[in-house]
Order: sequence, then structure tokens, then C-alpha cells
Amino acid sequence: MAVAGCTKCIKYMLFFFNFIFWLAGGVILGVALWLRHDSQTSNLLILQFDGHQAPGTFYISVYILIAVGAVMMLVGFLGCYGAIQESQCLLGTFFFFLVILFACEVAAAIWGFMNRDTISKELINFYDSAYIKAVDVSGTPSKESAIKVLDVFHTTLDCCGKGENTALFKQVVGTLCPRMTTDDLLKSKSCHDKLIELFSEKLYLIGLAALVVAVIMIFEMIFTMVLCCGIRNSPGVY
Repeated sequence: MAVAGCTKCIKYMLFFFNFIFWLAGGVILGVALWLRHDSQTSNLLILQFDGHQAPGTFYISVYILIAVGAVMMLVGFLGCYGAIQESQCLLGTFFFFLVILFACEVAAAIWGFMNRDTISKELINFYDSAYIKAVDVSGTPSKESAIKVLDVFHTTLDCCGKGENTALFKQVVGTLCPRMTTDDLLKSKSCHDKLIELFSEKLYLIGLAALVVAVIMIFEMIFTMVLCCGIRNSPGVY
């Protein structure tokens, strides 16, 4: 081995951090696949009403996470192998991909922060459009399909209505939420609150994972530069 002393310690620390990075990529990939197939979100996002599909912004974010997790596992393996082999070429390639991943993560974080309420708002609007048709006393042709759409929301989220207690809602509540008793209706939250809560929890989980990965990446970039300099300055390297 070419390196010795403190540089050798850096080498094994870099290997350790890359192994953690590889594991983090696997965790992110697993979480993304879970979010994609989670029964609550999938039940809601496959709905169609009046020829319109439920908003798919959330799934776009999940597909990006799947790609990021897979790339992280590949880059993590490259970093582990480059550190053990003390290869400047592999470590340089690893550093290049790491910088690109870090830049993409920062850009995704900014986009996510700016659009953090978009997903829940889109689904709330989709719910409200079905709700308006479902409570329409004139009996429009799409009323039955609207009631079926709302039934999926109410069953999946264990909620009923928009949080309003109007006379019209009291008239149709038995049709909209037939599975709920009077006590259940008194205790249930509005579907607006449930939708915000559902996606806020998932976005919080994604944000926490991204923060941990960003910290690991910063340490890896520092250790990679130090190790490359150590390999270049080692007596056995010319």
C-alpha cells in the first residue's frame, strides 16, 4: 500500500463513510419504493374523476428519489473500491459524481421547499371538485362517480367532509360517509387536514434523509481530496 500514517487513517475513514453512503442509497431506494407502493397514497393517486387523473406531482418526486438511491449505491461502491485500491483515477471519478449529486440534491431541496404545499393543495382541489358534484342536489350525471371518489378518500384517510358543518352537509353526510356512526363523525378530522398531514409527514421523512446524506457527502468530499493528495505525495507514487 502506498499511503501510511494519517493518510492511511483517512483512507479507512473514507471507506467507512462510503459504505455508510452506499447503505444510505439503499435506504433511500427502499423508502422511495415504499412511498410508491404505500396503500394510502396509491389509493388516492390512482383515482380518476370527470376524465381527470389525480395529481401525480408526488409520484414524480418519488421516481426522482428512486433514481437518486440507485445512483448513490453505484457511486458509494465506486468510492469504496477507489479508497481500498488507492486509485487516484477512481477517487477523482468518485469526487466528480459526488459533486454532481450534491448539486442535484441542493437544487431538489430548493425546489421541494418552494413547492412543499403543492402536493397536498393539488389533492385538496381534486377532492373539492368531487365534493361539489357529490353534494349537488340537482343530480348531475357525474354525481355517482363523485361519491365513489369521495368514498375512497374517506375510507383511506378515515375522514369525512371538508370540516364544515353546514345544513347541506348534514343532509348528505349519510350518503358521503355511510360507514361512519354519529360518534365517528364527531371525532373525525376534515379530509383537508388529513391530506396535509399525510403528505407533510412523508415530505418530512424525505427531507430528514436528504439532510443526513448531504452531511455524509460533505465529509466524503473532504476525505477524498485529502486521500488523493496523500496518494500523490506518497514515496511509492511517481
